[in-house]
Amino acid sequence: MASVREWVGARATIGTVFVAAVLSVAIGILNISVPVSGGVLAAYIPEAVRITAGFTGTLTGFLLLASVFGLRRRYRAAWYSAAILLPVTAGQGLVQSPERAAPLVGLSLISLALLVFNYRAFDRDLDLTATQLSALLAIAGAQTYTTAGAWALREQFNGIETLFDAFYFGVVTGSTVGYGDIYPQTAIARLFGISALLITVATFAVALGVLLTPAIEARLTKALGRMTESQLDILENHILVLGYGELTEPILEELGDRARVVIVTPDEARAKRLTDRGYAVVTDDPSDEEALQRTRVDAARSVVVATNNDAEDALAILTARQLNPDIHIVASATQRENERKLRRAGANTVISPAALGGHFLAESAVGGSGLETIEERLLDEQPTDPPTDPPADGTTEADGTTEADGTGESDESEPDGRN
Repeated sequence: MASVREWVGARATIGTVFVAAVLSVAIGILNISVPVSGGVLAAYIPEAVRITAGFTGTLTGFLLLASVFGLRRRYRAAWYSAAILLPVTAGQGLVQSPERAAPLVGLSLISLALLVFNYRAFDRDLDLTATQLSALLAIAGAQTYTTAGAWALREQFNGIETLFDAFYFGVVTGSTVGYGDIYPQTAIARLFGISALLITVATFAVALGVLLTPAIEARLTKALGRMTESQLDILENHILVLGYGELTEPILEELGDRARVVIVTPDEARAKRLTDRGYAVVTDDPSDEEALQRTRVDAARSVVVATNNDAEDALAILTARQLNPDIHIVASATQRENERKLRRAGANTVISPAALGGHFLAESAVGGSGLETIEERLLDEQPTDPPTDPPADGTTEADGTTEADGTGESDESEPDGRN
């Protein structure tokens, strides 16, 4: 089941959309530089339309790449954007060249199906910061001012004949490219050009700063031993380790590469060391609801809680169980009398290393194997009803079953007496 989720999950969706975007850009550039003569639809589609579709296909590919960035952060707005652009990309591919665009069309349809299938995975609202909103409004306002002014003064400019020419002048001015094909011819037009240059360059600079800030923050968070928000947003089917203690290290070694592990610990120095070793780490309180929501406990495979503080472990278990009632939680009890308490907090399986070590030593001292008893103690399973009929092979209850059950009952009764 886990392998199926990996093949059709959110990661697969983002990957296929990314490849479709790259193909759209590549095929668009190819058809612009090397036009196709003939083809299945050549008789029905004018050459000018095919060339135009090459330009728009390239632009759509870049827009789809922007949608991929939003999908990695699980934005619902990016889901809608990709759902609209993918059919457009497939249609543009057919218009350009059905033969060349066959992989693009097929991949776009597959990506669209995966998007629909994983609709619930992209549920995050797009919350723009005040800086981002200001940058977007400034860019829109500056472009509107330049376009409207150039159109109003078109008689005083050389090269502005249509509204698109005025828009083109605004983009070229703001990007400081200055091709020279459109230029002012009067003093008023030059004064307007100066004002447009100052306004648009300033707004483009603000937009550049907004785009670079998340990348700088990502580098800083990695240096401090933390995961970035984009890495957190794409988590699914992972094992969440809440806290870090002496017992956590062998657990991480046992897990190895068998599963993706995310560790939540409040110790920044320890988080930095774990990050240097290649582990995914979030520096936060393991019992904090926001921390568990950021690490996507709702999409995790299981939760492991194994530190040296049973009280903190109980809080972490309660929080994880509250946020995901169906998650499988495995816990370690430092004090044997706390096994029942951790189980009542919401842990499915509780293991006491002290009790388990004592049992191994006792078995070794008397020279017995007791494999069934060891397995039950290892998993700390709930005792089951004893069989009503004796075993068919003639073995007695004392050979294994009764002894194991008795051990389990004593584990349950002793904490009650101390509590």
